[in-house]
Amino acid sequence: MKAAPRPCSIADTLALVGEKYSFLVLREISLGVRRFDRIARNTGAPRDILTARLKRLVEAGVLEKVAYSERPKRYEYRATPSGEELAPVLLTLMAWGDRHLNPDARPVLLEHSCGEVLDPRVVCGHCGAAPDPTTLKHHMQAPGWTTAGPVEG
Repeated sequence: MKAAPRPCSIADTLALVGEKYSFLVLREISLGVRRFDRIARNTGAPRDILTARLKRLVEAGVLEKVAYSERPKRYEYRATPSGEELAPVLLTLMAWGDRHLNPDARPVLLEHSCGEVLDPRVVCGHCGAAPDPTTLKHHMQAPGWTTAGPVEG
């Protein structure tokens, strides 16, 4: 019997939004694109896959489906508060891609309200310092697990 993988919020999140088109849907919603045809056009997602991703994101409470026309019945998609909380993840992914994949020609620049180009950073909510991976301490909360893997015994 195969051992269960490590309990992990990253894995749980990726199971919901980690597929390529799910993140691209969230990108489009964050840009104000809310209707199926435009989301399909801008993401390049096949319609059947896009339908499945939108349904899953709605069922998970990340997006809501809102009618904008009664005849014919048509819907648009909007981020819920939990969906809006994914914005920093998208910004961080974009910044990584800008630095490592598109350093000479960033596809999009985001201007912050201060007037400067946004350079998103992860900081500690308590002290405001950027995390240093070499000084972070992991405290496993899942029973039977250590940072190295499952407790042997």
